[in-house]
Amino acid sequence: MERPAWAPRSIDISVPSVSRIYDYYLGGSHNFEVDREAARKAMEFMPGLPKIMQANRAFMRRAVRYAVGEGISQFLDIGSGIPTFGSVHEVAQAARPGSRVVYVDHDPVAVAHSQAVLAGNEDADVLAADLCKPQEILSSPQVERLIDLNRPVALLLVAILHFVEDEDDPYGAAAELRDALAPGSLLILTHASYEGIPLPPERAGGVVDVYKDIRNPLIMRSRDEIARFFEGYDMVEPGLVSMPQWRPEEAPEEEDPWAFSGFGGVGRTA
Repeated sequence: MERPAWAPRSIDISVPSVSRIYDYYLGGSHNFEVDREAARKAMEFMPGLPKIMQANRAFMRRAVRYAVGEGISQFLDIGSGIPTFGSVHEVAQAARPGSRVVYVDHDPVAVAHSQAVLAGNEDADVLAADLCKPQEILSSPQVERLIDLNRPVALLLVAILHFVEDEDDPYGAAAELRDALAPGSLLILTHASYEGIPLPPERAGGVVDVYKDIRNPLIMRSRDEIARFFEGYDMVEPGLVSMPQWRPEEAPEEEDPWAFSGFGGVGRTA
């Protein structure tokens, strides 16, 4: 398999990556055949996966614009993946020039491509780190340079927590990040769930098996389990809902049925 120029030498391009699979669903070009093969296997069980990811991305953009409208100009995006059109820094800086963004991911391809995309952008940076180690993120040079934790921050945990197993304590990591935020900060979150998927759970479970096979377990939590991530926050209306229903710009009933899979919401620290 030929290694593209943009692929860091340190990565094994024979092993699928969650962030590159996501890039494929969104129509990106920073993925390998091994990623596309895993994505196609998952789509055999849930052909609407690209629609779900597009709804997820559209929710993120609306939530970032909402945050800017609330006066927030600092964004910490953990599990950011590979930047594609309409990433956080593009949306935030278009709405409010000078907005500062730190992306965090543990995939070397996501980090390397983010560095290339952000070259020359003094108000955005990327950090290679793990969600489950919040202090490494919070004390990093990138966060210390760009994020003032004494002022409100928008923390994005978008399509990342469902890749963290309970034994790795995702609730503890989310709480540790929350406790570092100033009052008035926002949590922007999406999470996969069997609820809302237009398929029987046993059929949709085939996707979980695909991700398990590539050693990236996909944890489908219930709405109540997802709501626990918002403990310590006041929910922003309309609360924790399917992604097209969160402050839609177009009539939700016109959305593809697949877009209603999973949940998204925004919470505010008191």
